[in-house]
Amino acid sequence: MTTSTPTRLEPGADAPDFTLTDQDGHAVSLSDYRGKRVILYTYPEAFTPGCTAEACDFRESDAPLRAAGYTILGISSDDPEKLAEFREAEHLDFTLLSDADHAVQTAYGAYGERNKYGRIAVGPIRSTFVIDEHGKIAEALYNVRAAGHVARILKLLGL
Repeated sequence: MTTSTPTRLEPGADAPDFTLTDQDGHAVSLSDYRGKRVILYTYPEAFTPGCTAEACDFRESDAPLRAAGYTILGISSDDPEKLAEFREAEHLDFTLLSDADHAVQTAYGAYGERNKYGRIAVGPIRSTFVIDEHGKIAEALYNVRAAGHVARILKLLGL
């Protein structure tokens, strides 16, 4: 079996551009947000306990993040229909993007070999990226835990 350790992005690196389909079937590109600050978070799967908790934490922190000029984008491998159901069920007010082939998650170093319950597996790596208005990585956080993660982001951003 061939294993792959993802290449991680570092602060100051260009954020890889992408175009993905959102929960409503619309194409969304990172370049659409040039001139704005973005919090891009990747999560394994909608409707799972950890991913739901994380999404709800981002929902609860959406107002202070928006007030500070940040836009939240969530990425998973789920199809747009499932993302629409998840967004509606959890009353999320931010965009969810479908990366079914893992290309964007891979480009961000958020898909690859990881430790899952003591076993090595290949899959999504829960990660968050703060992208500045120039399209540069300001912060890259890998292997984050769902619980308490958003509070850590708020503290990191001084909010």
